[in-house]
Parts: sequence; structure tokens; C-alpha cells
Amino acid sequence: MFKNIKWYFLLIVVLTENVFAQLPDFTDMVKTNSVAVVNISTTQKALPATENTNEQPQLPEGIPPELEELFKRFLNGQGDGDDYSPRDTTSLGSGFIISADGYVLTNHHVVKDADEIVVKFSDRRELTAKLIGSDARTDVALLKVEAKDLPAVTIGEPNKLQVGEWVLAIGSPFGFEQSATAGIVSAKGRSLPGGNYVPFIQTDVAINPGNSGGPLFNMEGKVVGINSQIYSRTGGFMGLSFSIPMDVVMNVVDQIKATGKAAHGWLGVQIQDVTRELAESFGMKKPQGALISKVLPGSPAEKAELQIGDIITEFNGQPIESSGDLPPMVGITPINDKASLKIIRQGEVRSVDFTVGLLPDEINTLADAKTAQKRPLNRLGINVIDLTDTQREILQIAKNGVLVQDVAKGSAQNAGIQRGDVILRIQNNIIRDAADFEKIVKKLPAGKSVAVLIQRQGNPVFLAIKVDK
Repeated sequence: MFKNIKWYFLLIVVLTENVFAQLPDFTDMVKTNSVAVVNISTTQKALPATENTNEQPQLPEGIPPELEELFKRFLNGQGDGDDYSPRDTTSLGSGFIISADGYVLTNHHVVKDADEIVVKFSDRRELTAKLIGSDARTDVALLKVEAKDLPAVTIGEPNKLQVGEWVLAIGSPFGFEQSATAGIVSAKGRSLPGGNYVPFIQTDVAINPGNSGGPLFNMEGKVVGINSQIYSRTGGFMGLSFSIPMDVVMNVVDQIKATGKAAHGWLGVQIQDVTRELAESFGMKKPQGALISKVLPGSPAEKAELQIGDIITEFNGQPIESSGDLPPMVGITPINDKASLKIIRQGEVRSVDFTVGLLPDEINTLADAKTAQKRPLNRLGINVIDLTDTQREILQIAKNGVLVQDVAKGSAQNAGIQRGDVILRIQNNIIRDAADFEKIVKKLPAGKSVAVLIQRQGNPVFLAIKVDK
């Protein structure tokens, strides 16, 4: 009996040693690279009271009359003996040195609106940094400090990263400098709201406020990304961290060094994913590509004669699996370069060439519409009416389209059609008016999904409705 216990114990020891032997050791990597990671603190000067807005401070509701004067004095910075004048605001972040002559990388949001930027090195030195340039679309900022012979990181190739590969982050979460955390690559090419021009690297590395702008290292000790965002419902780490790939970052850095700012390529379309139902309606074998829901006037897409309903499946020979793949590819392409697309138009595969344009600063958003009198329900369960001249002006719709007034329970409501939507097309048929809409709806094939192009709050989007039998 004791002999069996002994062998059992030895087996556990051997298995445990094998498990730990497979885990990576980051100690040498941290020692080598932490000297190139810096803490970044910023200060934004508060406006004097005379430079603030003319709005009067709002007093709490129900305040007793005897305390009203005290609150007014407090809110206006006139306390007895105490300084209630506006305070400077400060923030903390991370960064890393990319060249021995003092260039430092961090996030745009770390240094945004800062009046003073201070870089603190691992040897406790602190130097004031100059902002060379910053790009909000990619969340990249380039700083410069006056110093020589600084330790710099080695830039890696994020395209060689594989999902499941170990990675390491070094930064200053909550101000705790030189903190190292490790994890694995969870996914690549993630598209996030507000980050359409960045194919983010998703990891489960513990990233918290203060880590922003710090480096993400691969197992070779090379920087493959800048830690930029987390997904959290609590404000803290929840296992979803996102980093900007270094190929995107260095493209921005090169532009900032050359011109002081970054420019991004532009095609000029609004796009969405192709769902299973939409793929069926377009006769595709599987969902893939970026579906064009709007072609912007004067854009490279309009000049290339791209059309609403076209599905982009390749950009310069690179496959487009989802709509999020396209913007980063176009964004990093030099302005005025020639580029090619492979599209599917009404079931036919075509090639389209275009010249990459310069992304405008803003794309105008459109207003929503209001409804008028009702019409009888049709087989889709949708009440529509013609648009008035006033509604067209508000929505910036020159012609065609009908306004959804009511949606009954059924396939259209399940597909997401809402009151106030403007229906522009059904299965490549342009909807000119309400009478045209009714004729087209009557001819729709029963039991099949049809693609419906709508405009909602200024944004066009395709929805798939399965017509009831």
C-alpha cells in the first residue's frame, strides 16, 4: 500500500514539473526591455475663472436659504481662507522609446489636450517631452525628448503573430510603474467602434487604466503593438484587451516625422457585414465580404462607378472576410495610389480599379424623419408613405425612397425594420414611391430572404427579410 502511494506521489511530481516546464519564463525579457518603457504624465492647465464660460453655477435643488450664499461663494472660487480656484488636471499613461535619440511612442488619448507632457524613465529621470504629432483615428502619438543614447525597443512584425501565442505587456497601471503582465493573443484583426482604421490585436493580457500607450512584446522580445483599449463593464480588466499593431503604428510615425500629421486612404463607401440571410438573398454560398450600403458623392468609389449592393470580396488581392477588414487596408494605402477591388454585383464577379483618396476629417450625419398619415398594411406588414419635400431636405434624399410609418409583428419587424426608416431598395429594385413599393412587394418570392436597403438616422444599411409563404 505504501509503495503504491510513493509511486503515485512521484507521478504527480513529474506531471507538475512537465506542466511548469511548458510555461514561458519572462524574466530575461522584462530585464532587457523594461528600461525602454516609460511613464507619461500630462498636465492640462485650468482656465482662470475670468476665462471660463459665462454660465452661472447650478445650485443643488432644495438648498436652504441660509446656505445659498455659502454655496455661491464656493462654486465661484471665493471661499474664506481656502483656495477654491480651478485646479490643473493631470493624467497618467505609459509609453516606450523607439530610438536612442529620444523618440517616444504612446497613445493619442494619453496626451490629448495636454499643456505639459513629462516622460519619466526607469532610472527616475524626468524630462519634458515635445509632441511631434498625434493621430486620433489610430490613437497614436509621437513624442520627442532631448536626450541621447537612450535604450530603445526592437520593433517586431505583428502579421506573424498567431492566435494562442504568448505576449507580454509592460506599463504603469493605476500609476504602478514597470508592471509586467502576460497572456496570449486571443484574436487578430478586431474591428472596434470608433477604431475602423485599426485591425486591433486582442489579448487576455491584464491591461488597466495607466497601461495605455505601453508596449506589447512577442516572445522574441520585440514590440508588436501599443496597448490601447480594454473592454470592461466595471472600468477594470475583464480579459479583453486591444493593441494597435506596430505596422499601422510605424506607418503613422513615418508620416508624422515627414509632415507632422497622418493621412489615411479613403474609398468613400459605407459598408456592413454580409449576414447568412443577406448572403442567401444575394445568391452567395456563404457570408463574406463588405456590402456597400452607400456610395458617398465625389468619392473615389463614385468615380470608380461602384454601386449600392456591390459586395467587396478582395482589396489588392487580399481577401475581405468581413466588413471590418476593408477600412484598415484602405487606410494604410498611400494617397493617390492605384488599387483594385474584386466585387460581386448581382451574382457576377467583377474587378474594379480606383485611385485612393484622402480621408476627409468628417462625414456628415443626417437627421431622422417624422411620419404622416397611414396606409394599409401589405404582405410584409409595413406601412409606408411618400416623403415630403421637407422630409427629403432634412434627410438629404434627393429622390426615391419611402418612409416607414408602422411595422406589424412578423418577418419585417424581426429583421429590424423600424418606424422612421426610409426604404430605398428591395432586391436591387429602386423604390421610387409608395405605389412602386406596393407593386414590388406583391411580386416578391414567398419563403425566400430578400435584401432591403434602408436609411436610418442618416446611415444606410441592408437588412434581410424572409417573405412569408
